[in-house]
Amino acid sequence: MKISPNFAGLLQAFFADRLMRQRQASPHTIAAYRDTFCLLLRFAQDYLKKAPSTLHLDDLDASFIGAFLDHIEENRGNSVRSRNARLAAIHSFFHYAALHVPEHSALIQRVLSIPSKRYDRTEIEFLDSHEIKALLAAPDVSTWTGRRDQTLLLVAVQTGLRVSELVGLRCEDVIIGNGAHVRCVGKGRKERCVPLRKDTVGALRSWLRECNYRSSDPLFPSTRGGPLGVDGIAHLVAKHLATARKRCASLKKKRVSPHVLRHSAAMQLLLAGVDHSVIALWLGHERLETTQMYLHANLALKEQALAKTTPSNVPPGRYTPDDELLAFLKTL
Repeated sequence: MKISPNFAGLLQAFFADRLMRQRQASPHTIAAYRDTFCLLLRFAQDYLKKAPSTLHLDDLDASFIGAFLDHIEENRGNSVRSRNARLAAIHSFFHYAALHVPEHSALIQRVLSIPSKRYDRTEIEFLDSHEIKALLAAPDVSTWTGRRDQTLLLVAVQTGLRVSELVGLRCEDVIIGNGAHVRCVGKGRKERCVPLRKDTVGALRSWLRECNYRSSDPLFPSTRGGPLGVDGIAHLVAKHLATARKRCASLKKKRVSPHVLRHSAAMQLLLAGVDHSVIALWLGHERLETTQMYLHANLALKEQALAKTTPSNVPPGRYTPDDELLAFLKTL
């Protein structure tokens, strides 16, 4: 493919040649990179007073990229994680540009040297077994949408599938019988199979019998027959969460998104004693280190570790203060 040396030609070739043809990037990756450069080009219009089609690579120097990153944080209110994701897309483009316009290598190296920004990592949110039961009991199973939503929530919280993986499920991806499992395609187009519990198998069997769809139809369709989108799943989780909060007070303190259901599945496995390397395979993690966050978030596991460090002459267990009056006096 012949590459035009100007910025517009490079950007078009980056998407058509590098992302689509060479890397065969997923639609999600292409959409994320597209959004990054749409934001960048709109910022260039205001900052440089140039139309996107008239930009040159020299216009996108390190100071301009730095100003753009500050803009999306300070003016658009994006998080540091979003900023770093935008920078990763820009770095990917400049790595590509280095191969085709080596005469701009000094500028390219300065942009590539812009580091990702550090940020505070908060503990992950997850639901305990009581909260999971409350959420699963929230849908009205006397309606078609309620039965669909309950089945979807059960599959999500048992399998730990990503939202994009739930959206992509087809009826043919559910294998019921001996070795019941669900097939999905995750990040990097990696296929994996996730086993199903008996209660999940029963719910899916009833749902498939009720729907009577073709094997290629979406497993969880919208009311119009097409697959539920990411926003649709987020909406139904929020709707049933509002109902579950009336029955379970602890849910009022938690922010629950569809991804929290994935975290909850991982924590259930961890509490059941499943090795974290198996959990990484179950969830389709690219790196084993990703699963370490569940170890850090689990207070029960930390208490077990603390109990093992208790001196031999001291009985294990939590510390409980003396009588309230004695406890008060000891604080003086």
